[in-house]
Amino acid sequence: MAVPMIKNFGDIETNKTVFFMCDMQERFRPSIEYFEGIVQICSRLVSTSNILNIPLVVTEQYPKALGNTVSELDTSNAVGVYPKTKFSMLIPAVEERLGTLCGGNVKHVVLFGIETHVCIQQTAIDLLKRGIQVYIIADAVSSRFQHDRLYALERLRHIGATVTTSESILFQLLGDKDHSDFKAVQALVKEKYPDTGLLNKL
Repeated sequence: MAVPMIKNFGDIETNKTVFFMCDMQERFRPSIEYFEGIVQICSRLVSTSNILNIPLVVTEQYPKALGNTVSELDTSNAVGVYPKTKFSMLIPAVEERLGTLCGGNVKHVVLFGIETHVCIQQTAIDLLKRGIQVYIIADAVSSRFQHDRLYALERLRHIGATVTTSESILFQLLGDKDHSDFKAVQALVKEKYPDTGLLNKL
């Protein structure tokens, strides 16, 4: 008897979710397309992680040469800011920390930052291989060139990641207008949205 395939509907449980912010560093500012817009959306996501008590993991690619996370992004509530040389965020220190979060039962990772076709893609692959559902925030990931970003998002969809938007994931995490933190998150969504081409080119 054939075993029915279980479709991934992209459901998400707040208490089993971790946010991953990848390599939002100063040296990338001049070269990444729509960087300023990405910073704004990352800030919205970082604030939400704090409001909803969702653990935030931050990495920095070779910070000795590339600098630290941009000053606009407050990482003071992150469970860790991890330097790395590996492209994937799943370095041993992050993997060890991940095993302690959400009571050791992380099921979902919301992933954003740069670059889509390198560190974001390799991180998503590593997470999916571990059975963790991955949500790529389309308006909070970019690359130097949009063709790299677009082909990476296409590949990520094919291998099982959910590509969505910041507003969509925030309301999905809330789930209900009567959520105690609804107004605080809604206020973030009401802020002026950056004028980028990120969602026009999907």
